[in-house]
Amino acid sequence: MANIKSKKKRIKTNEKARQRNKAIRSRLHTENRKFRELVAAGDKADAEAQLRLASREYDKAVTKGTLHRNNAANKKSAMAKLFNSMD
Repeated sequence: MANIKSKKKRIKTNEKARQRNKAIRSRLHTENRKFRELVAAGDKADAEAQLRLASREYDKAVTKGTLHRNNAANKKSAMAKLFNSMD
């Protein structure tokens, strides 16, 4: 354990950020999984709604600093490509 006051504070703030980032990433994985399941089921209308929802979650993760904007853009692009490949 750290002895310096500022280091103790950093440990606490880092833990808060870690927990927040973990929750955001978990939500992203869930939204992505739901989208993939809808695409696999062939439900185009619901898949489109889920794509929009997941894209918003990715954008929020970027503004919170959890993901890099290029990483989110790549994920959103892959999801859009999968959606467009539906018949």
